Amino acid sequence: MSAPGFYASRLTRPGAVLAPMAGYSDAPMRQLAAEQGALWTVSEMISARGLMGGGDSEKLNLGRPYPGEQERVVQLFGAESDVLAGAVARAEAWFQPAAIDLNMGCPVPKIRGKGGACLLQTPEVAYDLVSAMRQATRLDVSAKIRLGWDHDRSVEVAQGLEAAGAALITVHGRTSAQRYTGQADWEAIARVAASVRVPVVGSGDILTPAQARERQRMGVAAVMIGRGAVGNPWIFRSLAGGQDDLPDARTRALTALRHAELQEQFYDDDTGRLTLRPLRKVLPKYLPDYPQLRDDLVQVVTAGDVRRVLRPLLEEGPDGAGGAADPAAITDPLNGYTLSHS
Repeated sequence: MSAPGFYASRLTRPGAVLAPMAGYSDAPMRQLAAEQGALWTVSEMISARGLMGGGDSEKLNLGRPYPGEQERVVQLFGAESDVLAGAVARAEAWFQPAAIDLNMGCPVPKIRGKGGACLLQTPEVAYDLVSAMRQATRLDVSAKIRLGWDHDRSVEVAQGLEAAGAALITVHGRTSAQRYTGQADWEAIARVAASVRVPVVGSGDILTPAQARERQRMGVAAVMIGRGAVGNPWIFRSLAGGQDDLPDARTRALTALRHAELQEQFYDDDTGRLTLRPLRKVLPKYLPDYPQLRDDLVQVVTAGDVRRVLRPLLEEGPDGAGGAADPAAITDPLNGYTLSHS
């Protein structure tokens, strides 16, 4: 368990943060991101009310750490102070998080009225929630917001959260009404960073290390990466001080296989998630320069299936011989890297 000051201590080093993503940022993905140098990772959002109700196996998986996991923040959503305070205490006891985050940014209609971005319509409620969460734990409490519900009021909301005791604020550069359309407004994020004393992490449309570095210069303490990290944990290595080039095809295939094996190990219980169906949308992103593998990768059920599909690349030698790789450099259309098969 981390002492207070987790965020401040992690922000003394270079790097980026893995965003909370429903259906993506589970324990296997967090493990790969952490190994590549993510400053910290954030769990999929967990319902505070569901957690207080005892939770079912699925909810426990949402917060459950992998063996030895550290630098992991648990994100909760809810709209009632007493429920969130209880959920913070329960999450701390069950999951040993490094910090607790309040979701104020999820625009999904099914959680409307239960928290998420709805809190941007009544920010004074959110301030009370953060205050109650702070009183329930000695861990850092943070909040992740959007610019507003349908217009930008992010500076006002951030200042209120700071006054309520938030140790860090993450800002996604869109309103809830925008969902994921248009472009993230990083000028607005920069205004928030300049308006509060607590660290501000910026989020939105970061797909490459170059984009991350450009955004970092806008005054934020760090950047948070979501879809740019799917199938690409090496983006964290780059921002922690490593090289920007992606590994060769064999290394990426080996990592895709390892992701599948971690998935099987973590969900080896009676939840029904032992199969790799949730990972089908992820595996092709490890190898966007091999579109011919996609149809097979989106049908896998076991790690053995993944191994069979990727066998031509897994058997490729370090010099590229014996495999299906084109020795010429290929531009990755998803992440804008140069893919090298050397």
